Amino acid sequence: MVKLDILSDPICPWCYIGKTNLFKALEDVSDHPFVLEWHPFQLNPDMPADGMDRRTYLERKFGGKEAAVKAYAPVVERAEAAGLTLNLDRIARTPNTLDAHRLIHWAGIEKQQTSMVDQLFNAYFVEGRDISDHEVLADLADVVGLDAAIVTRLLASDADVQDIRDRDAHSRKMGIDAVPTFIVANRHAVPGAQPVETWSQIIADIMAELEGAD
Repeated sequence: MVKLDILSDPICPWCYIGKTNLFKALEDVSDHPFVLEWHPFQLNPDMPADGMDRRTYLERKFGGKEAAVKAYAPVVERAEAAGLTLNLDRIARTPNTLDAHRLIHWAGIEKQQTSMVDQLFNAYFVEGRDISDHEVLADLADVVGLDAAIVTRLLASDADVQDIRDRDAHSRKMGIDAVPTFIVANRHAVPGAQPVETWSQIIADIMAELEGAD
């Protein structure tokens, strides 16, 4: 088996697109060799704990509404090409994603990491929910089979907060400055939302390499 480490943030649209394209390629290979693990990387590590008004965030980041619309145009185009709908107008607040990353970590303990990532992407980009809200996170945890009551108690504590921050910082020290970033077999970094065709070729190359090693 081949380890595929994925660094991403659940409010990153390119991460949503990149994950979708990767899984479309994986679906075409019944015996793909990958074992996936998701890792934290916050787009906005200095975001206030309760997030920020979406319009204020976009104006600060892009310099105004028109600039934000222009910046998001290729995102919307690529999302549509991937078969995704981004309901950006439903997003009222840009959240701090530290707790969402904690939830992804806990889901991993229960072998539900990818399902949890899927729920977070859908909640944020499709439903426009605030994924820094503990009630929202507990609800999403329940959907994938985690104990919502336990998750609620963990979220109210500082469990794994420093671990998530340390892992995020470690990735930056290793030179990763954007997501999504996919690391194949701890050797090859594949940056960005690659198209399905690129992933299909990568998978084919890895499988050929594995067969040659037998």
